[in-house]
Amino acid sequence: MAALSKRATIYFEPDLHKALRLKAVETNQSLSELVNDAVREALAEDAEDLAAFDERAEETAIPYDEMVMRLRKDGRI
Repeated sequence: MAALSKRATIYFEPDLHKALRLKAVETNQSLSELVNDAVREALAEDAEDLAAFDERAEETAIPYDEMVMRLRKDGRI
């Protein structure tokens, strides 16, 4: 995997860096593995959000005041 990796410098807040180092030791992973996993997960969530937006692109938008009134009428608020 090292041949496929790209190098980057990332600056962490001291507390985050300490937490990452501790997690790396506890999970027997490198900092790079932890960061790659976190970024991969965040990008996957973004992809899901974008897909949901695409699926709902044709839906009619409901004005905020109308939505609040619907919630009140349904007894949700």
